[in-house]
Amino acid sequence: MSRLRIVHTSTFRYADPVVASYNEARMTPLSLPGQSVLETRLEIQPQTWSHDFRDYWGTHVTAFEVIAPHRSLVLTAEHVVEVAERAAPSQSVAWDVLHGPEVRDRLAEHLGTTDATDVPDDVVALARSAAEGLEPAAAAEAVCRALRDEMEYIPGVTTVHTPAAEAWASRTGVCQDMAHLALGALRAIGVPARYVSGYLHPDSSGEVGTTVTGESHAWVEWWAGEWYGYDPTNRVPAGEHHVVLARGRCYDDVAPLRGIYAGAQTQDLVVRVRITREA
Repeated sequence: MSRLRIVHTSTFRYADPVVASYNEARMTPLSLPGQSVLETRLEIQPQTWSHDFRDYWGTHVTAFEVIAPHRSLVLTAEHVVEVAERAAPSQSVAWDVLHGPEVRDRLAEHLGTTDATDVPDDVVALARSAAEGLEPAAAAEAVCRALRDEMEYIPGVTTVHTPAAEAWASRTGVCQDMAHLALGALRAIGVPARYVSGYLHPDSSGEVGTTVTGESHAWVEWWAGEWYGYDPTNRVPAGEHHVVLARGRCYDDVAPLRGIYAGAQTQDLVVRVRITREA
């Protein structure tokens, strides 16, 4: 088990004053099986009103507004989270159950495609080939590995809004591209799957007390009898270095900050994530 202190700071600076801003922040983790939130706070400067709620997907959301002119907006999220290694799935259903009406109806939203996760025919063919002869849980991991083997991790060539098909065409991308491709491929062969956003401690052997530059990260969870997390980018199960923030169909459901503002047309954004392993 790891105990991680995470400090995530997002700073927006505007060329001219912004006169009003209305936003939703998804930057607060929840206690879940394998994850216990010991401390959490979200500080927003400036703000004039805020309200916390759970969205449709179960994510903690802070809605807030700023109706005073401002040239900067700073969000500081700080959390202490204990994360345990996730056990391997204790059960796996067969393909006929996975493709049956009960699963299709109950998990329909995690079987449908979105603009971000729509994949071309050659990705579907690759997924079917990788899954051939395997039970659903093993097939899902094989699909993720096969896709990752075709992709080169290169930061800066895509954005969070780049569709999976575009990343696949160039065979380059980052974690959200790997996740979107995996989701599209898994759903195409009938495996329910969802997008997970969160944080990753980049050094699995990091010393206690050492603060490192962490990462906002994305991975997937698939359902083959129970939900199971897997990190396609790093080819590993989601474990004690992965902290879940939000889940949804794709990035659009879990963006850490979404909103509208009136005023300046240009802005500068600086994001910093620092992670300290406390135990």
